[in-house]
Amino acid sequence: MTACTPLPVRADDFNVQAILPYGLEVRHIRQAMEAFIDFLGFINWELHRKGIRRLELLVMPATFSSIVSEFIAGTLPKYCSSLVKNRHHNGYPDLLPRGYYSGDSVLRGQEGIEVKASRYRSGWQGHNPEEGWLIVFVFDANSSRDEVQDVELRPFRFVEVVGAKLRKSDWRFSGRSGTSRRTITASVQRSGFDKMRANWIYRVSE
Repeated sequence: MTACTPLPVRADDFNVQAILPYGLEVRHIRQAMEAFIDFLGFINWELHRKGIRRLELLVMPATFSSIVSEFIAGTLPKYCSSLVKNRHHNGYPDLLPRGYYSGDSVLRGQEGIEVKASRYRSGWQGHNPEEGWLIVFVFDANSSRDEVQDVELRPFRFVEVVGAKLRKSDWRFSGRSGTSRRTITASVQRSGFDKMRANWIYRVSE
């Protein structure tokens, strides 16, 4: 039952000196994180009341990470009026400067912010090497694998948020052979990782 209640974000663990673009402020990121904490807590308690596993355990790990990132990207414009969710299906980036693109929709844009969520503090991936702002929300949570491995249940918590404007050279492209079924990806390499960690936005003090 304790694991149903996500841990709150801690005000003292935000970096008010973090550099953010397009009118986005640290307080907006905090508000979006708090909104997700409320959402997940509500969902998990309702699931628990019905005798259903928590959301983290119910879906595949990659799906849950997508839920976190989609929620954050969809919620930030509620608090930051200068940003809008990209209206193009699967468009890049997730968030656009309001009014910059016609209809606030673009398939591949140079301006805006891509939002990702991950259980990992490094090795972040995308489908393509992209030049632009990337913000990663790192969290700690159980996953559907934990039930098989008999891992102790624990509540969800955000542990780190980092972001920076990356160049294509900050990505390492990973192709695939003609017979492989692996999804083509690109990974943030050391140069990009260092930029993002240097501009940390939230970091849990242990």
